[in-house]
Amino acid sequence: MPLQYRAEFDAVVTFSNGGGLQTQGFRVDVPHADVTEAEISALFVSACRLLMVGSVELSNVRIFADPHLGTPAGPSDIRRRLRWVELSHVIEAGMITYPGLPTPVITPHLTREDSRGIYAEGTEFAMDVITMIGNTGTYLDSPFHRYADGADLAGIPLDRVADLPAVVVRTVGSGVRGVGVDALEDLDVAGRAVLLHTGGDVHWGTPAYAENAPFLTGAAAQSLVDRGAALVGIDAINIDDTSPDAAGARPAHSLLLGAGIPVVEHLTGLEELPPTGARFTAVPPRVVAFGTFTVRAYATMPVEEAHDHRRSAGWLPTEKA
Repeated sequence: MPLQYRAEFDAVVTFSNGGGLQTQGFRVDVPHADVTEAEISALFVSACRLLMVGSVELSNVRIFADPHLGTPAGPSDIRRRLRWVELSHVIEAGMITYPGLPTPVITPHLTREDSRGIYAEGTEFAMDVITMIGNTGTYLDSPFHRYADGADLAGIPLDRVADLPAVVVRTVGSGVRGVGVDALEDLDVAGRAVLLHTGGDVHWGTPAYAENAPFLTGAAAQSLVDRGAALVGIDAINIDDTSPDAAGARPAHSLLLGAGIPVVEHLTGLEELPPTGARFTAVPPRVVAFGTFTVRAYATMPVEEAHDHRRSAGWLPTEKA
């Protein structure tokens, strides 16, 4: 019999229309031994048929092997109960990410037509070459990007870039370019991906993208370092102020990368994420002596939490209790 797993945990649930519940020692089937708390929460909500869930806080989580009959929301249900959100720009030949940097060039190495003379009848392949700077599209900066002795792309631990609990900081529409310390107040950022939703991505692909762009202030970057953020991302052209007034200073890069905190720039789609509850991933390839490379950034969240966020943002009708 294949090995199966269960999660046992205590939970505190709050509902978006008021009220809450608590449970101790609850158990659900889980798909694998390294299941995340977000996945467990989604399974728990589905198993109990809960509606209008505002938040789920788990504690005393224990994963153990135990073949059994299963709960209503078993392992096969986990992917259906998660929403996946793309947070990266699409890369295409000739696109401009940052003014002055080279654009991607895509050329064929082996065309489908030429491959027909190499492989068996009816079998064909295409193999292409892409030439691009690491700073293309949505990309991640490693400490090596700023410091010669910093960790390169091959040296970044996976737990710094994969399946991180996300905190979304919204300044979109505020009219303030610099995301300051005040925007971070009352946020638990320790061990989390701090994602700055500034709205800068609305100008992606236009000259306006580089003009008066939002950024993270040096004081705010120091606050994130002091409070143990795992990663910081922004939906703008740079984590730092790149205007002439900055005179080339890069305090956010210097402080964050100096503390071993990866930076992801040129995100998009952050309006789709709730303030908390999503899991963020932006993994680059393992390239030695290389500081920056394109990533496919994305987030996952329980379907119920995604619906509550979209409803509160006015994208879905409000349910009646």
